[in-house]
Amino acid sequence: MSKLLDGRVAIVTGAGRGIGRAHALELAAHGAKVVVNDLGAELDGRGSSDGPAGEVVDLIRSRGGEAVANGADVADFEQAGAMVRQAIDTFGGLDILVNNAGFVRDRMLVNTSEEEWDAVIRVHLKGHFAPLRHAGAYWRAEAKERRQRAARVINTSSGAGLQGSVGQATYSAAKAGIAGLTLVAAQEMGRYGVTVNAIAPVARTRMTEGAFDTSAMALPEDNSPIVAWLASEEAGDVTGRVIEIDGGKITLETGWRHGHSRDNGGRWSAVDVGPALRDLIAEAPDPEPVYGA
Repeated sequence: MSKLLDGRVAIVTGAGRGIGRAHALELAAHGAKVVVNDLGAELDGRGSSDGPAGEVVDLIRSRGGEAVANGADVADFEQAGAMVRQAIDTFGGLDILVNNAGFVRDRMLVNTSEEEWDAVIRVHLKGHFAPLRHAGAYWRAEAKERRQRAARVINTSSGAGLQGSVGQATYSAAKAGIAGLTLVAAQEMGRYGVTVNAIAPVARTRMTEGAFDTSAMALPEDNSPIVAWLASEEAGDVTGRVIEIDGGKITLETGWRHGHSRDNGGRWSAVDVGPALRDLIAEAPDPEPVYGA
């Protein structure tokens, strides 16, 4: 396999199983040194174990690669900082951050508890923010010391966050937030040599099995070559993008865009809003269908 990432240092969160595991193995196969993060929690986020991360590390090492395990809770601000420091102390720096960790607690909106909402938002959204915040601070410091790195961040959104998914209001809200975070981080961190993109992967994993028929879905590893390329120095001109991956099909998402408008020249009256808004809706394309609708 090509050494697209030879000598580069990566963190992959949630890398003990599923898509994250596939990412870690793919990056290592291309020459990256990998911090394999996994709390080892169950699908709903409860419990922990150091087994999955260690197993991935052993597999990478058996193939001649370099890797270390990390058991941080990525949504814990201090633990996320220590994870970034582990990469720097162990391998001499950090070039790639793949934010992947997450879990689901699917429920129809009116049945969702506050605890379920807080748990899912925490691990997905704060679990992206905290590692990104600490990695970004490191890359900013490196740039100020004239040691700017060709740093790459790959976040994980979802079709649920981009088009919505029935029964996944909390998960959809979190994944939509990650897409928005990606756009802002790409603009703010570009001055330090950092690109920030997001993928919306489709794959047969613990998260999807049991929710619907997954027999025709892509495998987790089908998403990872795109991540490897986005993590490379070659991808320095691609940032602020969200890319959906479904097996051999990649789609560049266009997201929210300004459409047709009407300018009233002043404050609208409530009775005039309806006709104007209906005209705009008639001119606009239909929304993308919500998954499960």
